[in-house]
Amino acid sequence: MIRARGLVKRFGDFIAVDAIDFELHRGEAFGFLGPNGAGKSSTMRMIGCVSPPTEGELSILGLDPVADGPAIRARLGVVPQEDTLDLELTVRENLLVYGRYFGLSRDEIRERTARLLDFVQLSDRADDQVEPLSGGMKRRLTIARSLINEPEILLLDEPTTGLDPQARHAVWDRLFRLKQQGVTLILTTHYMDEAEQLCDRLVVMDRGKFAAEGSPRELIERYSTPEVLELRFDPDRHQIAAEKLGGVPAERQEVLADRILLYVTDGDITLGRVRALGLEPLTSLVRRSTLEDVFLRLTGRRLED
Repeated sequence: MIRARGLVKRFGDFIAVDAIDFELHRGEAFGFLGPNGAGKSSTMRMIGCVSPPTEGELSILGLDPVADGPAIRARLGVVPQEDTLDLELTVRENLLVYGRYFGLSRDEIRERTARLLDFVQLSDRADDQVEPLSGGMKRRLTIARSLINEPEILLLDEPTTGLDPQARHAVWDRLFRLKQQGVTLILTTHYMDEAEQLCDRLVVMDRGKFAAEGSPRELIERYSTPEVLELRFDPDRHQIAAEKLGGVPAERQEVLADRILLYVTDGDITLGRVRALGLEPLTSLVRRSTLEDVFLRLTGRRLED
């Protein structure tokens, strides 16, 4: 569906995307993860045919995005980070108007609108104004609107940012169903649990390059440990405990301001070794490694504007 080789995007002297290679296949969900400024949005804009590559090769649906931009965009769906719905129109009218941009007949748009509103569970709100809808409903309507042209590829930029847990899971359910129908999903997200839930494969970007690529499970196995032991000590004992824990076998130890993380194979056994040193944490937690552990290991805990 998409093939990139040596893809570069520059803005003056700044290299936003630095010679990346990737391929996407029909019906898979592919994620771009990374801190702000990593190059995710620049890559998505090139895929969306709204920003031409500076260098390298990019093929989308077998077409050249520079020469065939309109033809490619007609086969794409886009869910932007911010909802751009017309608040003065009804739920149904938002889809009817948007469908006209693709040259669809009124009868065809009406049929697709009814089907899509049912798909995103908004049929009972079809004649309501958009403005008073909840954030989750607006997000589902934005997804429905992006599907009016029956796209082969759906681009989603932070699809559930700002939604409550129930609304996020409702959106995940709709996206999973789309994938089952053969739609190729490409998303950026800052929610690691979202990436684990939705993505078949993903890349972690940092400073314009790919730091890692694989399935969520492959990345966790490659860059982390089966379990993580989180320990919290009295603030007066925090640094002393960190020094003593240097003698506890662990693949990696991370000392944070409020807790100490030990990346290990078996958290319960490690906790026993901690207590054998005479250290009794205020709280202890043994959990499985997550994609967030991988993300922070690869990109660090620095903040980016």
